Formats: sequence, C-alpha cells, structure tokens
Amino acid sequence: MGGVPIFSKAQLMRTKENTLLHLDGDPNWEAFDAPALVGETLRFVSGDKTGNRFKMKYFRDQEQNLVARVWFGPVTEGPPEHAHGGSIAAVLDEVLGLTAWAAGHPVVVGNLNVSFRQLLPIQIVVQVTTRLISVKGRKIMIHGEVSSLDGIVYATGEALCIKISTENLKTAENRVEG
Repeated sequence: MGGVPIFSKAQLMRTKENTLLHLDGDPNWEAFDAPALVGETLRFVSGDKTGNRFKMKYFRDQEQNLVARVWFGPVTEGPPEHAHGGSIAAVLDEVLGLTAWAAGHPVVVGNLNVSFRQLLPIQIVVQVTTRLISVKGRKIMIHGEVSSLDGIVYATGEALCIKISTENLKTAENRVEG
C-alpha cells in the first residue's frame, strides 16, 4: 500500500542524529562564536534552548564571510512538513545582522527583504551564506541565501542595516538592567 511511511521512534532519532551531524561546517571553515560577539540575550533564533525550534552553528568561510548551518525543527512548521516563512525570515534577520556585527559594525536591521524560492522541508540542515555588499555612512547592505547543502535555494534575503552608536547600546542595556 502507498501512503505515508511509518517510522519507529528509534529510526526517527537516528535520522535526526545523522541530520544534526551536518551542522558541522566545512573543514576549511573557522568556528565563529556569536554569543561572544553580541551576547546570549540578543539571539532570538540561535538562543533557542529547547532545541525544538532551531539548532545553529556559525562559521567563517575561507573568504571570512559569515556562514550559518541551521536545522529547522518541528515547531517552525508552517505548510505541512515545511518551514513557516516567518521562521525563515527570522533566521535571515539574525544571520544578516550578525554579518554586520562580525565585520565590526554594531547594527539593527532597518529593512529586510526576503524572496522565497521553494518550500523548505523541516527537520533538515540548511546553509545560510552571506556577503557584505556595501558600507555607506551608517547604512550597511548585506545579502544572504538559504540553501540546502547540495545547492537548492530556498530563500534569498537582503538587509539594510543601520549602525547604532555604543551610547545607544549602553542606554538600552541600562533600561534592561534598571
């Protein structure tokens, strides 16, 4: 009979473990410590402690561009068995913003444009590649692409980031602490 295959819990766990092995980057990449750069609390996506939403690892490739490997968990589901567009946009927001921070520019994302190319299946690892396009005064343009590890493009993004002063950061920190 056709239909949906039924897997045992053990089979699903083995599949998940094998998939999560793909979070490790290319051997030529350097691991990147995002929490050391922006702190634990500034990471809405990769700071997920439940492990049901996202699992992420950051790297710098040979050209020093920021690359993220991301697993979309079951609670990111929108259309059946596929990631919700908002979860993809949230990943692009974090990764593109961190790209600017990693280049020495403390920013907030002022505008994020996302083009969805194909439905992204949940519970797989994808790669987000980034490229800093330009820095003009306080404006920083960054492009990114969400793709499968074998090159299927699921979404592209373009972020216009706005530099923020260290004074503004300290004011915000004081509001949180105070």
